[in-house]
This record gives sequence, structure tokens and C-alpha cells, in this order.
Amino acid sequence: MKIEFLRTFVFLAEEKSFSKLATKLKMSQSTLSHRISQIEHEYGDIKLINRTTRKFEITEEGSIFLEYAKGIVELYDKSKKKLAKYSDKITEDIIISASTLPGSHILPKYIAQFRERYPNANFKIVINNSAQSLELITKNQVDFAGVGSFMGHTGENFDVIKIGEENLKFVCSPNHELVKKNNTILFKELIKFPFISREKGSGTRDIFEHNFLEHDKLDSKLAMDNNDSIISAICESDYISVLSETIAQKAVNAGLIEFLEIEGYPIITSRDIYFIKPKDKELALLKKKFWETLIKEL
Repeated sequence: MKIEFLRTFVFLAEEKSFSKLATKLKMSQSTLSHRISQIEHEYGDIKLINRTTRKFEITEEGSIFLEYAKGIVELYDKSKKKLAKYSDKITEDIIISASTLPGSHILPKYIAQFRERYPNANFKIVINNSAQSLELITKNQVDFAGVGSFMGHTGENFDVIKIGEENLKFVCSPNHELVKKNNTILFKELIKFPFISREKGSGTRDIFEHNFLEHDKLDSKLAMDNNDSIISAICESDYISVLSETIAQKAVNAGLIEFLEIEGYPIITSRDIYFIKPKDKELALLKKKFWETLIKEL
């Protein structure tokens, strides 16, 4: 039996939902279900989860097995940490939940460089919004998280590395009538057009709504859960939005969208980007080396 199957069952017992866990781990529900079925078959076709009710329910056998599964996973992780110092060939999975900017634009460079030195480090980056990433790191379902906002969490609960800074910019279609005007437009002109925001839980949305006090004057019509969808929606419409400058720049270079400069608002708002782990958490060898590498590089 694979240790990751046991780990999946432990996570599932905490989350109490196949669909929610599948979404957070970017894994299909069928894969999750298969892992649970494999465990059940291994133990004589017992039932760990009652699948006949609409409410998620662990069976009596499942409750008994859960305690053993937690212990096995904990012992496995501890043994890897202890034995890592005796071998430079031990493999280690490093799972990171990150929002788009750190996950797709900041961390990949450092991961690639680290893998050149430590090829036995297996990285998996799961792209989630900041709220989802904070939930996963708090539940110890991932090793690290990359976030653009603490979403109401106190930073005192985490060890933190600042990995970047970012400005947010208003954007629209290159054919938008606002682009045809002067290089700088008035805010009262901007609010005449429908606005697309990121979904609740997005660090971009959280920082924008907290720091840009005029946000409630915008004609908010839609909320979308990723930047590519927003770019697709505004590139041939009269919608406007706010995006991270780094993420938007590629679309600007490709001629899909344009930045808007607002008179009186040279900077809409800015934010710091963080790489975090639970406070004082003991790390296995390669995870510790990656953390220390980021500290040195940044």
C-alpha cells in the first residue's frame, strides 16, 4: 500500500468532502475514490466511508483505521527526516499551494535552480487562491504556501519570506473607448463601465478592496476565479478589471489588453508576496534546504 493513499484518507477525514479535497489538491474525485477503494480492498473489502448517505460519514471501521493511518503517516515522515542526513539520494516530495503570481511567475525560477543541485527533490505546485492556500497550510496538507494576502490570518502563525512586490493596475480591451481617449483618464469615466473582479478568497481582490477605497463605486458585474478568464472576458468587450501588473504585462505585450492610467491614482495599490510555512515547523532535509535557499537568494 502506498503511503500517499493513507495520507489521502487522513486529509479526506479532515476535509469531510471528496469534491472539496479534490479541488484543493487539484486531483480528480475518481482518483481520490480509487485510493480509498484500494485501502478498503487491502483490508478485506471493509468500508471506511459510508457512501449510501448524502452526508459525509466515516464508518466505525474507518474511525479505527484513521488513528492507525495518522500514526503510520507521522512515523513515515519522521523516519524520512531522521534518515535523510545519511543519504544524498533520498527523494523528497515538496508540495506548494500558491496563488498565480508566486506559483507561476516567481517560484518556478528558484525551483528550477534548486532542482539542478538537488534532483531528488520532487516539487508539486498547486495553484489556488490565497484563502485556499492558507487553509491548506494551516491544516498541514501542503508543505509551503505562496500568498499575496494573509486574508485575515495573523502573520504570527507563520514563518515568512518576502519573495516579491507587485502593483495592481486597471486593464481593458485595446479597442475599448477609454483607450481611444487621452493617456490618462478620469475615475468618473472609468466607473461608467462594467467591472470584473476576482473571486472571494483571492489575494488580489482582498488587497484591492482593503487598500483602494473607491472600489465600491465600480460597477461590479462578474467575479471570476482566475486571471486568464478575466483577460479572455475583457479583451473583446467593454468590461474593465484590475490585475497584477506582472501577470497582465504578458497579455499587454500580446495585444490582448491595455493598461489604464487613472488621473489622481498613479498607483492603484501595491502588495508584498510571501512564501510561508507553519511557525517553527521542523522540516525534512530538502524542504529545509529549499527554505534556506530562498532566504539566501531573497
